[in-house]
Amino acid sequence: MAGSDLSHTPAHRSRRRRPRVRAGLLAALLLPLASACGDTGGLAGAGATPTASGPVHLWPGRAGAVVPPADPGGAPPEYVTGIAPVLDQNVHGIDPVTLVQAELRAHPDSRTGPDGMPQETVAAIDECGADGADPKKCPVLTPYYRDLTGNGKDEMVVGIEYPDQQMSVRVYTADAEGRLNRIMATTDTVISVELAGRDVILRVPSGNAGYEVNTTWSYDETQRSMLPAWEQIVRVPGTSPGRSRTPAAPSPSPAGASR
Repeated sequence: MAGSDLSHTPAHRSRRRRPRVRAGLLAALLLPLASACGDTGGLAGAGATPTASGPVHLWPGRAGAVVPPADPGGAPPEYVTGIAPVLDQNVHGIDPVTLVQAELRAHPDSRTGPDGMPQETVAAIDECGADGADPKKCPVLTPYYRDLTGNGKDEMVVGIEYPDQQMSVRVYTADAEGRLNRIMATTDTVISVELAGRDVILRVPSGNAGYEVNTTWSYDETQRSMLPAWEQIVRVPGTSPGRSRTPAAPSPSPAGASR
């Protein structure tokens, strides 16, 4: 039909509206993306939080115990006598049995303190290295080495087995003059001994069933010795509050703890 306006037919009206529908749909899809672009990832408030409170000093008027100041000169060196000079501060060349035997000769009658030792242990150490002696029966254990003082040289960690699962743990360092200095000596009923970094950690049974005491010994530069710098009571691994196993009761230590 000549002169007829096909743009007004239904088909043409549908085709002309379709671009508007597509434009509206595209705008709806882009709106969340635009909102996401506006999110800078900043922190959002989580509501009110409890106010932190510091420790409260109870009985402030009470006169507390006084802690004596540390000796600014440090602990006097406990040099081991009766052994050859240590060359170049290299403690790897020291025989641990010879070392412990030299300490026994220097303190023959000690039964308490850092040099105290049960008589049966003394007798067993005297037999170490003798002809026909069983090396497995020697109470002096294989030593371990670690730089515990931070001087770039290894120290030697020696363990001595006592009866009733007690153990003496000793640490030695050598100075530039070739002298061997004992910087740690303690005796306890020991579960295990560990080295962690520059620390010696002793795990011992506590007085409470299912718990143990972990004592961390660290070198103190001012006192020039290893000190028990950190003590922690922890639950025995593998136990729960309802099922705690009873550790061995600590036995009285003949040597106690020193330094």
